[in-house]
Amino acid sequence: MSQTASSHDVLTTDVVIVGAGPVGLFAVFECGMLKMRCHVVDALDMVGGQCTALYPEKPIYDIPAHPSIEAADLIDRLAEQAAPFAPTYHLGQQVEKLTRQDSGRWLVETSIGTKIDAQAVIIAAGSGAFGPNRPPLDGLEAYEGKSVFYMVRRRQDFAGKKVVIAGGGDSAVDWALSLADVAERVYVVHRRPKFRAAPESVARMDALVRDGRIEMVVPYQLSGLDGENGQLTAVRVATLDGEEKALPADALLAFFGLSMNLGPIADWGLDLERSHISVAQPGCATNVPGVFAIGDIATYPGKLKLILCGFAEAAQAAHSIRPLVYPGEALHFEYSTSKGVPGAA
Repeated sequence: MSQTASSHDVLTTDVVIVGAGPVGLFAVFECGMLKMRCHVVDALDMVGGQCTALYPEKPIYDIPAHPSIEAADLIDRLAEQAAPFAPTYHLGQQVEKLTRQDSGRWLVETSIGTKIDAQAVIIAAGSGAFGPNRPPLDGLEAYEGKSVFYMVRRRQDFAGKKVVIAGGGDSAVDWALSLADVAERVYVVHRRPKFRAAPESVARMDALVRDGRIEMVVPYQLSGLDGENGQLTAVRVATLDGEEKALPADALLAFFGLSMNLGPIADWGLDLERSHISVAQPGCATNVPGVFAIGDIATYPGKLKLILCGFAEAAQAAHSIRPLVYPGEALHFEYSTSKGVPGAA
């Protein structure tokens, strides 16, 4: 894996990819298959985006040919897939400025002074700068990072513990399924019986509820925390009618989604829709010529926020960019099964 040091010299490449999450990494592969060089910029000091920073051990179930794969393993495989094309990674820095040059190419400038000249830019920034939506509970700060968490880095940290999981989306359901194997007790708190998660995952959770391995606490919402010195002893929950009860707990996992902040991206003249970048399909082009957006940050009619759709968007963007890098040169498209991987041993 290649990474440049801070430099005030202008570097040159074909494509700059903003975001080193799974979709950004796959864009390196797709561009490489079309013989385009990539530099990748990410504010984190590691590749993988949310998969690495928030839930490296979270199982992902909708990757073709992988009935289940942990997020960190998926990132390792994607980085390995991109490696033959020798991408240059600029980690621990944020793209702050995007300037159209007289040549029509883009000058990308980062927070530590790195400057990159590129024909095109792919924004694969996921949810942008992200942070957890925190439940409005008195005294919450005293427990955060000690017994209240918004992510799971190591599943074994919760082995033998009584865990309360709050939320109704994929993260809540997936971690309930995973922690049921190691925790002493798992409670799932949600304000209504319907979950916003993959139906198959919900069905598996319901089966564990019937088996007594997960206790469903519905319709309740969080109302308070009991404990001392940052260590929980119970999580208090209440119905909308005010009926309360206390769940014995060693840990609370609160999965209420992420707050989204586009940061400098919001100042680049892009068409935005509710903190997402509007793109045209097919091709994932933004309203700014030479700038494309893929993955969770991109939106268009019929958009599905699935990782596999982000992978397809990476391929679409790469094919849209190739005529900019190789103007007038016809592409004789071949499947990877017949052409192999260019430059790979």
